[in-house]
Amino acid sequence: MTKQIAAFTVNGAEREAIIEPHMLLIDVLRDQFALTGTKYACGTGDCGACTVLLDGKPSLSCLILAVTAIGKSILTIEGLAEGPELHPLQQSFVDEGAIQCGFCTPGMILSAKSLLDENPDPSLDEIRHALAGNLCRCTGYVAIFNAVQAAAAAMKTDSTGTEARP
Repeated sequence: MTKQIAAFTVNGAEREAIIEPHMLLIDVLRDQFALTGTKYACGTGDCGACTVLLDGKPSLSCLILAVTAIGKSILTIEGLAEGPELHPLQQSFVDEGAIQCGFCTPGMILSAKSLLDENPDPSLDEIRHALAGNLCRCTGYVAIFNAVQAAAAAMKTDSTGTEARP
């Protein structure tokens, strides 16, 4: 197995890691970059806990070879907030009680971010569809869906400077 130095853009910063061909992206993020917000759970791509945004698209880092992410932009939950201020999605998850154990939260939030980046005013069905690959064993999903709707409204207000829909 040949090791190589690989360059990634992680949370807007250029990073390098020593990787081997068999290494998964989640292992590089957690073990080499200490970005432990990306959770390892099922290892089969069924739960969504390991979701990151790879070039803006939700991607299961437990299924992606690190070598295939070389040169791509990777966003983890750690890169979402700006300094001490939470991203509107993160804040709405707190405000709406959508965080219980918190294990699924990073993947849920990043999947929701991808949705809101493409569709700033999604319907409840569109939210459900976008989060279908993310499993939660604690909340029952209602609070999560409410949080995404609240974040959409907050982000709409922020971008227009006017009052958002209720």
